[in-house]
Amino acid sequence: MIKMATDQQASDEKQDDTLDRMSANLVRVEALSKRLIAALSDRNPANPTLSGPSQDLFSKALASYWTDAFENPAKLYENQLEYWSQSVRQFMQAQQMLLTGATAPAPEDGPRDKRFENPLWYTNPYFRYIREQYELNAQAITDAVAKIDDLDPVEQKRLDYFSRQIVDMIAPTNFLGTNPDALEKAVATDGESLVKGLENLVADLEANNGEMVVRLADESAFQLGGNIATTPGKVVYRNDMMELIQYAPATDKVREIPLIVFPPWINKFYILDLKEQNSLIKWVTEQGYTLFVVSWINPDVSYAEVGMEKYIEDGYLAAIREVKAITGQPKVNAVGYCIAGTTLALTLSLLKARGDTSVNSATFFTALTDFDNQGEFTPFLQDDFVDGIAAEVEAQGILRAFILGRTMSFLRSNDLIYKPAIRSYMLGEAPPAFDLLYWNGDGSNLPGKMAMQYLRGLCQQNLFAGEGFDLMGKTLRISDVDVPLMAVTCETDHIAPWKDCYRGMQKTGSDDRTFIVSQSGHIAGIVNPPSKKKYGHYTNGDWSGDAATWKDAASFTEGSWWPRWEAWLRPRSGGEVPARQPGDSDHPPLADAPGDYVRQKAMR
Repeated sequence: MIKMATDQQASDEKQDDTLDRMSANLVRVEALSKRLIAALSDRNPANPTLSGPSQDLFSKALASYWTDAFENPAKLYENQLEYWSQSVRQFMQAQQMLLTGATAPAPEDGPRDKRFENPLWYTNPYFRYIREQYELNAQAITDAVAKIDDLDPVEQKRLDYFSRQIVDMIAPTNFLGTNPDALEKAVATDGESLVKGLENLVADLEANNGEMVVRLADESAFQLGGNIATTPGKVVYRNDMMELIQYAPATDKVREIPLIVFPPWINKFYILDLKEQNSLIKWVTEQGYTLFVVSWINPDVSYAEVGMEKYIEDGYLAAIREVKAITGQPKVNAVGYCIAGTTLALTLSLLKARGDTSVNSATFFTALTDFDNQGEFTPFLQDDFVDGIAAEVEAQGILRAFILGRTMSFLRSNDLIYKPAIRSYMLGEAPPAFDLLYWNGDGSNLPGKMAMQYLRGLCQQNLFAGEGFDLMGKTLRISDVDVPLMAVTCETDHIAPWKDCYRGMQKTGSDDRTFIVSQSGHIAGIVNPPSKKKYGHYTNGDWSGDAATWKDAASFTEGSWWPRWEAWLRPRSGGEVPARQPGDSDHPPLADAPGDYVRQKAMR
């Protein structure tokens, strides 16, 4: 009797604790709901045309599908009957499992789709049926799109892309009621995980003026100049476009000709200085070079009328001028990464037209100069989207960072949108302390004029690789670029595909050019220190043919391309001189690296 009374008392206390937690959670939910409404009321949404393609694309696809159906109804009926029979079969199997209590084993070699790693997707009749229905419908959509064969190649590519987005969006893992991981955790935590998820959602909305931009990394875990971007240096020049950082020497002697790195202004430069172990900036100083890096301004609406001209004049040309003055050297070596590499090529063409020989050699990191093939960005570089961006920048003055970041993320939506959102909003987990993802979320705005010059003149019309891009009183062409060149590209790069980078290099006028294809993608293929002994690279291919011909003849080397680049750069950098400390009497240090501009956050 005493034991029964004790057990009952324990049960009552547990129930009371559960009720107390539920009551506390309800109070939290009520407060969070008010914050949610307040955050959404501050929303300044992007132009609606940037949320999807024009309806013409789907109208053409539907018309094509029904035309094929009328011309070949037997084929349509056959496909539909197969779909129906599989649906009914799956339903009957689910019923049988429910009636008999039978279970089905998960695949021994693991699921083909990582979203379905929970064993319940295979052993539980409810989740098994949902998974099978999703996979069946996803395949039906994919097959239907594949059968449409009378669209032009660009429209077909866009249809493929947007249909994949629909398939990814409707995955059962993206909804609480059909996500076993989220439901199991909600039960195990008495709903605490869902409340934390709501807190995470509200915090993200508040941080982004009502836009749902899921945080990819724990922002509190990183401090610029503290545990990332720590290579010592000084800001030695500043204007309204950039800060020029000169890094402290790491050797007693340095090469005569200094090196300037121009990073992309879409993101922050510290991708090249995340931490000591993988810092290209630190490594370059250790090889005995005087290194300067540009840190771009994060534009606000006052920069609406800033174009490519100002980036070149007050960015590239100003940096080259000041570096020459600080070092006393008549020439510099330059590096341009991504869009900054594209603009470095424009600058080299301009210098050629002006008879200016200040640049001794140029290195391009994953830089496109020929946009004839728009690759994975094809869906976003057609008139409906570009017109939408034009309307957006007309209204806002800038292309806000979250729009560009959202576009990039949708190219890898499962990894960069849905998976982080599930973890944060359904499971209530904090984002990981991952430096690369922190950098990825620290974007920059683009001035309206510059964005449209780039999208219309370079991406859509491909003027630089074709008839010429008019800028600063000159007609600039890739064929004018004739200094010694090295291009470093990445094998799985979806932003600047290596084959397209190769085509641009072929069109340069240089007799001294080297091409490298690093393994991995746009970031990992570049941030690939020798100490990691990770990704290898291809070089010494055959320039006489297309990209495939080049690679067929290329030789593969294990490990990082960094030492190969340094061996190429060394004979183009003059003799040795005593190490230079940052700045001089005319360029007193203005701030410690990484400077002030890099800390500016993008407008939402």
